[in-house]
Amino acid sequence: MSTFTIFLVLITIVCFLLVVVIMVQNPKGGGLSSTLGGGGQIGGVQKTSDFLDKSTWTLATLLIVLILLSSLSFTGTFGDNGSKIIDRNAAPAPKTETAAPTATTPAPATTTQAPATTAADTTK
Repeated sequence: MSTFTIFLVLITIVCFLLVVVIMVQNPKGGGLSSTLGGGGQIGGVQKTSDFLDKSTWTLATLLIVLILLSSLSFTGTFGDNGSKIIDRNAAPAPKTETAAPTATTPAPATTTQAPATTAADTTK
């Protein structure tokens, strides 16, 4: 399994978790925090909002770090050095030189022949 594939799976998992954590939150202060009850509980309203806020920032930071690390797997400094697109040992394609334009030969001159004169024409 290549390095990029591992990063791709991790990025997908982090994205899914980030979507879940964001969907649990309510932008107006409700959401999961309001359903758990009053502030006297161990996992009260304030602690739930702090947990959701910290987990959102943590997952977002982890996503950015994974994306940056996956980009290093493309350059070959962190991942496998074998390129799947370009074979580095292959001989380069031969260069084809374009021939210089040659002088064109002029078209043959067309000569028009005068109509043949007959003896009757010369006697007039």
